Amino acid sequence: MATTADFRNGLVIEFNHDLFAIVEFQHVKPGKGPAFVRTKLKSLTTGKVIDNTFSAGHKVNTARVERRDYQFLYKDDLGYHFMDSNTFEQIPIQEALINAPQFLKDGQNVEILFHAEQERVLGCELPQHVVLTVTYTEPGLKGDTATNTLKPAEVETGAKVQVPLFIDQDEVIKVDTTTGAYVERVK
Repeated sequence: MATTADFRNGLVIEFNHDLFAIVEFQHVKPGKGPAFVRTKLKSLTTGKVIDNTFSAGHKVNTARVERRDYQFLYKDDLGYHFMDSNTFEQIPIQEALINAPQFLKDGQNVEILFHAEQERVLGCELPQHVVLTVTYTEPGLKGDTATNTLKPAEVETGAKVQVPLFIDQDEVIKVDTTTGAYVERVK
């Protein structure tokens, strides 16, 4: 059990029969009336962010969530298969629980969130940036770089990314997994 005084960013609480992570919180003491805590909560099962207000001193149940390192192995009709880096145990995960499945490539390391008491998978997070090879893109025109123009490119995982005109086929680029946007060319 925790109270609103224990709130901090990243704390996982049980609320409305679901698990929520506190994204943002603010203690408010108005001039008139009792104090309260305004929060933004992100559901660990659906990913939706909701606003909620708790009265000061309100008690909530906390949940223990563990992050474990896993390595992506392969995908089949059962889902995406990952291997624990320490115990070599393999687990399948459904595509809906992965934050950016289109950027997963064989052997890539990810973090999987587990509900510690129930040993249930809550989600799978890729690193902030991944390095991928461009497998196909149209050639850019020489001298056509005066503006910040983008063109479509396909990377080795099959995902489509918008890249600048100077990026050619077989070049290695860094992609942001949260937005799916091109970041930079890797040397």
